[in-house]
Amino acid sequence: MNLDRLKANLDDVRRRIDAACRRAGRATADVLLVVVTKSAPTGVFPSLEGLGVSDIGENRAVEGLDRVGPLRAFRRHMIGHLQTNKARKALEWADVIHSVDRPSLLAELARHPQKPPVFVQVNVSGEQSKGGYGPAEAEAAVQEARRSHEVLGLMTMAPKGGDARACFRTLRGLGERCGVAGLSMGMTEDFEAAVEEGATCVRIGSAIFDGVLL
Repeated sequence: MNLDRLKANLDDVRRRIDAACRRAGRATADVLLVVVTKSAPTGVFPSLEGLGVSDIGENRAVEGLDRVGPLRAFRRHMIGHLQTNKARKALEWADVIHSVDRPSLLAELARHPQKPPVFVQVNVSGEQSKGGYGPAEAEAAVQEARRSHEVLGLMTMAPKGGDARACFRTLRGLGERCGVAGLSMGMTEDFEAAVEEGATCVRIGSAIFDGVLL
């Protein structure tokens, strides 16, 4: 691994988040960087800790348990689609779940004693390839999720090559209507626009690991 490149990439992402916050008149401390580690070797975790990374994201329940289950130096985020029959595995390691995207998953999560805080996923773009509640369902979904979990906010993914900013702006409006402050939105391709539109959590992998894994 090229650890100098890792540090440079991480510094650049943090700089870009700070610049986007300044453009939007926001405090940098109000935006949480979740480093998406799903494709990185587990040997990178000590370096990430040394570089001050506090939050990491994995997108598969079973693999996440194997990769980050023993780690306590980080807050561990489940950011990918979560199959109902894999929910128990995710609950063995996930400190936060971003992808509560349907009633059956919420009902399954509510059955277990572990109750990590969650984001309710909303399919703002309307793409069939993406999961999530429809925008019109978001308020009722948040109310239902609150019966069993702390709801940190809403999550979405913008369409590749589409109008990311419009999606982020829509999610912000939905968050206001639902009475939630958290907005998990923005990835490598669009995180600066997400920050400018109110993201409180960005999920970034490629921009951080580009050129690092030799």
